[in-house]
Formats: sequence, C-alpha cells, structure tokens
Amino acid sequence: MQTITIRNLNFAYPGQPPLFTDCNLDFNSNWRLGLVGRNGRGKTTLLQILQGRRDYRGRVTSKLNFAYFPLKITNQTLLSGDALLAACPNQALEQWQIERELGLLGVDPALLWQPYQTLSGGERTKVQLATLFAQDNSFFLLDEPTNHLDLPGRRQVAAYLAHKQSGFIITSHDQDFLDQVIDHTLVIERHQLVLSQGNYSAYRRHKEQRDQHAQATNRQLKAEIKKLTAARQQRLQWAQRAEGEKKGNSHADKGFIGAKAAKMMKKTIATANRLDQAITERQGLLENVEEVAPLTLNYQPAHQQTLLSLDQVSLAIAGQQLFRPLTCTVHRQEQLALVGPNGVGKSSLIKAIAGHFGGDVSGNIILPTGVTVSYVRQDYATNTGSLQQFADRYSLPYDLLLSLLRKLGMDRATFAVPIEQMSMGQQKKVELARSLLTPAQLYIWDEPLNYLDTYNQQQLIQLVKDYRPPLLFVEHDQHFINAVASQQVPVTPL
Repeated sequence: MQTITIRNLNFAYPGQPPLFTDCNLDFNSNWRLGLVGRNGRGKTTLLQILQGRRDYRGRVTSKLNFAYFPLKITNQTLLSGDALLAACPNQALEQWQIERELGLLGVDPALLWQPYQTLSGGERTKVQLATLFAQDNSFFLLDEPTNHLDLPGRRQVAAYLAHKQSGFIITSHDQDFLDQVIDHTLVIERHQLVLSQGNYSAYRRHKEQRDQHAQATNRQLKAEIKKLTAARQQRLQWAQRAEGEKKGNSHADKGFIGAKAAKMMKKTIATANRLDQAITERQGLLENVEEVAPLTLNYQPAHQQTLLSLDQVSLAIAGQQLFRPLTCTVHRQEQLALVGPNGVGKSSLIKAIAGHFGGDVSGNIILPTGVTVSYVRQDYATNTGSLQQFADRYSLPYDLLLSLLRKLGMDRATFAVPIEQMSMGQQKKVELARSLLTPAQLYIWDEPLNYLDTYNQQQLIQLVKDYRPPLLFVEHDQHFINAVASQQVPVTPL
C-alpha cells in the first residue's frame, strides 16, 4: 500500500474559472475510490494531473505506476489482441495475460482474434479493462467505463471489479454500479475535493442532509438580510425627509432645521454603516447549494396518433443479419425503450430510421409525412466551433441555447470555449440541448445519459414525465428505463 498526496493543488484552463483551488488530499493505493461531480468540474482533468499530463500549481506526490482507461487505440484495423498490446508499449504484457483477465471477466477470449474495429462499444470496454488489469503493479484510473455497457455488461464488470484486490479510481454516473464497486467517494464540489468513506449512496445521504441544513440556514440569513436592508433604507428616507424640510420651508428657522438634518444624517450614516456591515457578514455566511432547474422541451404535438411504425424490420451487414425481425409502434405520449445486449444492433436501427444505415434493411419503417424527428446521437463529433456558430447551423435561438445549457449546469465561462475543446459531458449537453430546442413531434435518443451527471439524469426523467413526448430511446441505465419507459421493446439477437 502506498499513499498519494495532494498539497495546495491549483488548476485553471486559460481564460476560465479555476477547477481546483488550494486542494489538499491524502488517499491510499488500496482504496477503491469513486470520483464523482458535475460535468465540467474537472474529473478527467484530475486524472490527467495524477498522470503528469497537465501543468498545475501545488504538489502531487506518488510512486505509483498509473494505468488509464480508455486506452488509446491507434490502429483499429489490427486484430484486437495486437491492437491492445500496441496500446501498452511500455508494459511487459503478453496476450495470454489478457486472455486470463477476459476469462475472469466472463468474456470469450475469441474477441482478441477479431479486428478491433468490428467490436461493439461494450466489447471494446471489456477487452480494454482486461488489458489494464493484466498489468502488474499498477494503480488504475478508470474514466467512465460504464459508457456503452448494457445492463448485463455493467453487472459483469461490477462483479469483476468487486473481486479485484488492487485499488483504483473510477468515474461513472451510474449510482448503482458505483455502490457495488467502491469503498470511498471523492467528490469535486465547486473547486474543492471532498473525501468521504463509503459508497456513493452514503455520500448522497450525507450531502442531502448538508444541503437541507444549508438551505434552512440560507432562508434564515436571507430573511435577516431583507430585514436589515429595509431598516437601512428606512434610515436613509428619514434623513432625506429632514433635508427636504430644510429646503422646502423658507419661513422656518433654517439654522435649527439644518442642524437637525445634519444630526439626523450623521446618525443615519453611522446606523447605515452598521447595517451594511451586518448585511455583508450575513451574505458571507450564505452557503452554495447545488440547485437544479427544470428543463423545457420544444415539443410540437402532431395530429397523427401513430408517429412511427416498424413492421418486421431487420438489418444486415455484409449479408449477416443483426437481430430477429422487429415490430413495434410509437404512439402519442408513448415512450419506448429498445433493450438488448451490446452489439445486437440497437444504434444501427436508429440510424436506419434516420436513413443513415449503410447496410441492408428489410421490412417496413413507416414515418408519417410531415413528422419532424429530433435526435440525440451517440456520435456527435460533427458538433464543432463556437456555440453561436452551432446555434446558427441548426437555426436555434442563441439566447435559449445558453439558457438551457445553464440549466444543465454548464458554467458561463465555458460558453466561450469551442465545442470540440469542451469536456465530454459538456459536449453531450450541447447535443442534448440541440434536441430539446428543435421543434419536433417525435424524439429518438441514442444513449442520452452517456457522460451526464446524476443531476442531469434526474432533470431528463422529470422532463419526460412533464411533457410525455413520443419517444424511442436506447439506454442501459435501468433506473432511467424504469422511470420513463411506457414499454420496453426487446431487440433479440439471432
């Protein structure tokens, strides 16, 4: 066991507010540490700092060899085994070691003999994790390994990590997954690192208690500030009336009235200064509480009762059928979840509905004429440039785009950052905001929760409950599916 020490850590990207301010932390290498926090707060940046990939002020002390997920695969045309070994050139690693870890993970080692580019997102996650844990004497930094994993895959990986003896830091927005694998929680809360013992649920319970106490304190302080402000204003009005008596009464003893006004003004200024000090002191005691605003949706209800029909639809790539023929219908106020294992073709089906699938489509996809569809894509690398350019490209009201991004928790300073330079969570919020602002009669979302924090997830759940829009979606978070889906449609492999 070794100790990782952080002292007086300060970091900010150029032109942006600080992510970390004078942070101090000690943790042990045998801990299974969950790293959580709102999007854009610096989770990935902190992992990069630990690896020495970012310049910072302060001191980070560690003798550990860090191994980072995701691996950087430079040649995806290679067989998976070769591509994975090439991604770890400094490790004395052999393929049999990866095969051993895949066996422990419950994954067929035959994946290593397939071209890497043919693996699904979930399969890539599993073979990369096996490659990392095949490395000896490493401390693992796992950045969002649950993205692209289906529910069985998340359970599979959770069981694998739970039996590992080595420590790691892991980021994920799946609370159930974190509860199964971590024993400490590190939260980035407004420029500070807050460490607690226990899993994510234990942290959430403690934070809710802290927030409730802070909100009660804030209500009391705001009431006192309002009362003090009113008293200060009243004092100033008394002085102004006394001065007015002097100016408006030409027949009165102006000397007497002037002395009276001066005395009143002097007393009022002294009182106002004391009230100002009291107001400032109470404002300094106000605590920051994470507030989450409700989202809005530019939903335009259609006249049609049926918004989308799939009749015996199946897909094939190079003559290889992906799944059994599928029949389903999306009606008004229905939310259908496409469920099935990784690699079965759920995202391909969404591409086929959008007319972007490169393989063969059999059966009938019926989208009534005039029905406008708003998509959340799984791949949105085409979102580039400034937010103003993005708004112009998609005919979105710029002010509403910024307002919605603020509701999603994006800092104003990020508005000046090119989209391609934003964090993955911030980029996802831009893609989501585009969908929410686009006038539509039907919504099709492909893994909308990827990279979004738990606050955003709850916002989306409440949004769907409030508007009940016709929705077809793919998601692997069971909590979200249970909360919003009126029907679950299985996509069954052959």
